[in-house]
Amino acid sequence: MSHETIYKTLFIQARGALKKELQEYLRSQRTIRRARVSTLKKKVGGIVNAVSIRERPAEAEDRAVPGHWEGDLIAGSKNSYIATLVERHSRYVSLVKVDGRFSDDVVPALIQQAKSLSRELYKSLTWDRGSEMATHAKFTTATDIQVYFCDPKSPWQRGSNENTNRLLRHYLPKGTDLSIHSQEELDEIARQLNTRPRKTLDYDTPAERFNQCVASTS
Repeated sequence: MSHETIYKTLFIQARGALKKELQEYLRSQRTIRRARVSTLKKKVGGIVNAVSIRERPAEAEDRAVPGHWEGDLIAGSKNSYIATLVERHSRYVSLVKVDGRFSDDVVPALIQQAKSLSRELYKSLTWDRGSEMATHAKFTTATDIQVYFCDPKSPWQRGSNENTNRLLRHYLPKGTDLSIHSQEELDEIARQLNTRPRKTLDYDTPAERFNQCVASTS
């Protein structure tokens, strides 16, 4: 068994009191495992100072703690786009109307959405390599929320978001103009998704799980 296997077991699979107890035996006393090959180059795919998903806290990896989100853009006709966000712990969905696919369109809308939630309910955001997050530093400066970027061609690293995007296509079919939908209409679509029981949640709904998180932080 390699040392990396041991570290991954400790930082990803262990949780709660057991995790804290085990970490006391580590010489570094780290709460996040940073493998030697994990850090991205300073500029990846046009994104300056991108931080790899491999640097994301272990609590986000195992979904033990709420507040870690995944995000993406879905595209429609006439250069129309909608930002989709999913909270990993509860699978709670939020949809954000954006004016275009460029970073100056997307990031301000994400900042506004993030500020509607408490800090305990929004701790990190994981995105793919899309250029719409080229100005991710502005998002982090405005919200104090770190953005992490997936590995190349690894959409499974945002699995909750990818699954949600497939569900959304029942409401927002490919090839249709997404700009015709108001934010109120998008909120209603998100509400319908959030009130659907999920097997992965023991048939609770994302709304129920998320509201439990809200209550615990209030």
